[in-house]
Amino acid sequence: TAIMVGTGKGAENGILIKGGEHLETAYKIDTVVLDKTGTITRGHPEVTDVISLGQLDRQAIMRIAAIAEKGSEHPLGVAIYEKGRAKMPALDSPSDFAAIPGRGVRAVIDGQTVYVGTRQLMLEKGFDTETAEPSLAALENEGKTAMIMAVNGKLESIIAVADIIKESSRQAVSELQKMGIEVYMITGDNQRTASAIARQAGIDKVLAEVLPEKKAEEVMKLQAMGKTVAMVGDGINDA
Repeated sequence: TAIMVGTGKGAENGILIKGGEHLETAYKIDTVVLDKTGTITRGHPEVTDVISLGQLDRQAIMRIAAIAEKGSEHPLGVAIYEKGRAKMPALDSPSDFAAIPGRGVRAVIDGQTVYVGTRQLMLEKGFDTETAEPSLAALENEGKTAMIMAVNGKLESIIAVADIIKESSRQAVSELQKMGIEVYMITGDNQRTASAIARQAGIDKVLAEVLPEKKAEEVMKLQAMGKTVAMVGDGINDA
């Protein structure tokens, strides 16, 4: 009866509980893993910096980047597209587009191959990112996600996007910690950016550079250490 009433009350408040076994497990939780984007942060990132590494000016950089990200569903890609669209309402579509999960996108624009994504993506494609590192480090230390754009085999720009934390995140983390629960943050961001965001939320345990399909593995690693883990996220890959 208690379980029936409890799950019914939960449903009235938008909380769906699978059954009594799961309520019992919830009582034993000692570790909570929080996804970053849209859970700790607002999930509405905005472009904050555009740095030229080559011959293109800011307008040309934003045009190419926005077209490249036109088909992207990732919040960071959407932020770049929206920024470009605000400046240039008529944006063409790329002649070819491919999302590279956890790393970025590849697009063909005006016959040129364009990559927009992480330094890992650039290194995988054979680009030397050394000249970009000082700017990348400075942006990441501010908690911004810095992405590199390469056009036809040359690095052309760094585009930084910031997604600020929700006003309630620090309080929620603090309340969990007061209950004796260990709090982890999990994200695809690199360690430097992730640590900066985690500090703002009061979290000192960070699982960074985790690709979407690897999130479950990270939770299993914690479970293998004997922890009872809850995972909190807002995206399909979190589910």
